[in-house]
Amino acid sequence: MKIINVSKNTLIADKAELANTFFKRLIGLLNRNYLNPGEALVLVPSNCIHSLFMRFTMDALFLDKAGKVVGVLPSFKPFRLSPLFFKSHLTIELPEFSIKGSQTQLRDLVKIEE
Repeated sequence: MKIINVSKNTLIADKAELANTFFKRLIGLLNRNYLNPGEALVLVPSNCIHSLFMRFTMDALFLDKAGKVVGVLPSFKPFRLSPLFFKSHLTIELPEFSIKGSQTQLRDLVKIEE
């Protein structure tokens, strides 16, 4: 899957995986040592995340059902809990600095393509 910031016309990720079951969301990125540039994990549904037992720092975007960015967590370190983003429908976990590289900000429109 590809993830595109429509508002800025930038590519956020081109190798995204979907985690839309309880088990896939539970495991998340816990079995990974890092994310390569262009990789992402899309957690659906999700309005908060944790990085307990994670081995690397990551970026996270929270989107509502329309694809609008309602939460931004750059450089989310291991062993942390995110805020609860009440309007969030899904979370995109990305390599660190992906948010800055794609210039993604609150209220941007993001599209996920199969």
